[in-house]
Amino acid sequence: MMTAVSARLPPLRSPRVLWSLAVAFFIVGDLVTTSVGVSSGQIAEVGPLGDPIVSRYGLPGMVVLKLVVVCLSYLAWRIVPAPDRIGIPLGLLLVGVLVTFWNSFVVLMTSGAI
Repeated sequence: MMTAVSARLPPLRSPRVLWSLAVAFFIVGDLVTTSVGVSSGQIAEVGPLGDPIVSRYGLPGMVVLKLVVVCLSYLAWRIVPAPDRIGIPLGLLLVGVLVTFWNSFVVLMTSGAI
């Protein structure tokens, strides 16, 4: 059953919603949790691309890396025909959610919160 509020909300499979969530988790969530962890001095970036970039350029390097990945993904999304292209923001969203939650778990573990 739909209510008036749910009728106005865009469906989760909407490209705009998926891209917004992908950016929220893949860029913002990962950057925030990574920066909190790295700044604590007890956690290091271990990603195969992230580690050398963070070691050399710090957080600004990670921001640039994330933006490049999202821009290239968006370009691929524009080229790949529907319905297959929906997998591109879904993939970024899945990776973003997993990394954000993993980073949060590691930060909480090392801080003694859990």
